[in-house]
Parts: sequence; C-alpha cells; structure tokens
Amino acid sequence: MTAPDVSVSPATTPRNASTVIWLLVGSAFVMILNETIMSVALPVLVTDLDVSVGTAQWLTSGFLLTMSVVIPITGFLLQRLTPRTIYLASMSLFSLGTLICALSPGFGLLFVGRIVQALGTAVMVPLLMTSVIRLVPVEQRGAKMGMISLVIAVAPAIGPTVSGVILTTLSWRWMFLVVLPIALIALAMGAAFLKLHSETRAIPLDWVSVVLSALAFGGLVFGLSLIGEAARGASAVSPWVPIAVGVVTLALFVARQLRLQPAGKALLDLRPLSHRSFTVPLILMILGMMSLFGVLILLPLYMQDVLHVSAFVTGLAVLPGGLVMGILGPFVGRLYDRVGARPLAVPGTVVLALALWGFTTLGESTPIAMLIGLHVALVVGLSFMFTPLMTDALGRLPSELDSYGSAILTTLQQVAGAAGTALFVTLMVAFASTPDVAADVTGARAAFVCAAIIATVAVPVSLLVGGKKKAAVA
Repeated sequence: MTAPDVSVSPATTPRNASTVIWLLVGSAFVMILNETIMSVALPVLVTDLDVSVGTAQWLTSGFLLTMSVVIPITGFLLQRLTPRTIYLASMSLFSLGTLICALSPGFGLLFVGRIVQALGTAVMVPLLMTSVIRLVPVEQRGAKMGMISLVIAVAPAIGPTVSGVILTTLSWRWMFLVVLPIALIALAMGAAFLKLHSETRAIPLDWVSVVLSALAFGGLVFGLSLIGEAARGASAVSPWVPIAVGVVTLALFVARQLRLQPAGKALLDLRPLSHRSFTVPLILMILGMMSLFGVLILLPLYMQDVLHVSAFVTGLAVLPGGLVMGILGPFVGRLYDRVGARPLAVPGTVVLALALWGFTTLGESTPIAMLIGLHVALVVGLSFMFTPLMTDALGRLPSELDSYGSAILTTLQQVAGAAGTALFVTLMVAFASTPDVAADVTGARAAFVCAAIIATVAVPVSLLVGGKKKAAVA
C-alpha cells in the first residue's frame, strides 16, 4: 500500500502552515466549547421547552452519541478527502446546526440542530491532530500539540461559565447566536487560507463496517452513559442491552477490519495498535481520561449535595484547573520537544495519583480552597501526560497510519470518558449511605478511591513510554 503524499506544497510557507494550524485550533475551540455549553442550560430548557430532565439530557447525550459514531470514520475521511474539503464540510455542518438550534421553536428541531453540530464537530479534532503531525517538523510538534491541549482543556472548562453568564441576562438561544458568527468567520477564513496540497487515496467505503462501527461505539457509549442513570434510578432502559450489542458488534467490526486491511480497504486501519510506541501512550491516555471525566462528574455532585454550594460556585471552582491546564499545554509541549515523553509522563502520572488519593480524604466540611487546590494538582498531572503522550503516540507512526491513529485515539477517549463517568457514578450511588441524594461523603469517597487506584496503575505503565523522541517513520 502506497503512503499518501502528506507534504506541504512548495508554495506553502511555514507561516501559512502556522496560520492553518491556528485556524484549526480556533475552530476546534469553538466546537468543544459548544459541546459543554448545554450543561448549565438544561434547567432553563426544561422550563422553556416544557420537557422532562431526562428528555432535555438528550441534547447532550445525543451530541456525544453522534460523536462516538462518526469519529471512527474520520480515519477513512482523512485518507479519502483533502484537509480543505473536510474542514469546509465540518464548519458548514457546524454552522448549519448552530443556526437550526438558534431558530428552533421546540425540542425536536433543537435536538436535530445538536446532531448536525455533532456531525461537524466529530472530524475537527482528528483533522487538527493529523494536520499537526503532517505539517510541523518533528522538533516542533510538542509545542504545537500543546495548543491542542489548550483547546481540549480550556474549552470544556469555560463552557459552563460562558453559558451561565449568557443565561443570567439573555435567553438560551443566545448560546447559539453568539457562536454562529464566530463559526461563519472561521468558515470564510478556511475557504480563503486553507489551501494545502495533499494527495488522497481512492479507498472504497465499506458500508458494512460503517454500520458495525456505529452499533459498536454508539452502543458502548450509550450503554455506559445509562449505567450512571440506572444507578440513580433514572433510567427506564437496562444499560446492559446496548453494552452487549456494542461488545458483540465491536468484535465483528475488528474482525472485518483485520480482513480488509491487507487490501487497503479497511474503514479504520488497526495497524497503529501493533506499534508499541502507540499502544502504551494510548493506554495511559485512556486511564487519564477515565480519571478526568470521573472527577468532572464527581466533584460537582459532591460540592452541591455534600457541601451545598450553588451550581455557579461549582463552575467557578473547577475553572482554575481548566485554565491552568490550558496555560501548561504549550509549556509542556516545548519541554517534550527537548526531553521526550517519558521524563514528563512519569511525574505526571505520579502527581495525578497523589491528587486523586487526596480527594479520598474529603469530608462534609472540606474547604472549597482545598478542592480547588486538589483539582489544580490533578490537571497539572494530566497536563504532563496528555500533550507528550498524544504527540509521541502519533508522531512515531508511519505517515500512512497517522490519520487512523488520530481516529483511534479520539474514539477511545470518548469511550474512556463514558466508561469513567459510568463507573464512578455507579460506585458513588452504590456506596452512598443516604439514598435520597445523588452523592454523600461515603459514596464520593468510594468513587474517588477507585479513581485513585486506576491512576496508581498508570504509574508503572508510564515507565514503558519511549524516551527521547525520534523522527516519525517515513
């Protein structure tokens, strides 16, 4: 199988390549911000649209489900279509979905708009990661990938804050009306500046693999998300049905990809998983994402149900951690360019584990300042893990596999986030001594202990990460 020509054309100067990357970073930031902006708005939507909380929650669950179905296909899309085509399609879908949401008269059309938004969002982060690997010299990739960490960390952190500010003075429609002109400007800039040369391959689309992928990853994410609701007694559907469907179809999907790979017809080429330099960082990323999403769901419940603080104060409490992670991203990226992944990943996992063990000491009168400090320590540890691991995993793959590697990485991050949320919420409810609240001290501690154990397992795994980075295989 011939590797695609991913080099930048002679007419494209380094400055133009940098402009393209910044454009992709900005676009991804807006999209990921939009992904979390709905969380604070759900109570308002329940009242304005006259729907139940469970129904309103589908504005977020449907978005995440669509992402989990589409992301595995991005490896195929990045091989079959040019970056320009993918970017314009992505931003067009996202802009259209945002417009639909802003103008929707009721829940039905608002839900459709969120699905269209998710279709555009799903391909943007894999496109961004692949573009950095293809356009940036090896010795500068860490710093550039640090910008991606900024996007991934800061956007979800400030999404609820932005939503809360808008909702204090304006209607929920303004959450989309504010985003729409930014998306349209990004679309226009992409049409004007994103003109990179890249060879494509006429890979046939295997529709059987598409269906199996949708059932596998969609079933897993849907089922895992239902476990937390079932533990709280809020789910009318058994989570084990979609999980079983997901597991069975995932096995069929993997078997089919392995059969199609030799002919170059796989929807998602799984050969990156045969590279130890990819799989070890991938495992650590999965463990880190489980810990991160677990804390993101546990901490607000603990603060509101145990410490009895408002949702607004809760949002402010987790904001410093997200900002610190964003600030550290480029700094850690530059360190990676100098020393490689292992000297950063090992202390990062140690700090992560220590922070999570610190969370196990929380009580009914824990100062909020202590919570903020532990959360900041946790994201510092994750900052020293995510950028080096992501850059190292993708940068060491052969060039023809980088798009598939980014698709695998992003897909499993989604599944890991859903699994972490499901596991920790289930433990929190199962061990709670007070049945009529979402969280109490006993349940929260049990969940945090589980998160700490997972992070502790990551410490010895981090010792297997490669040392000083080498040039990617051509």
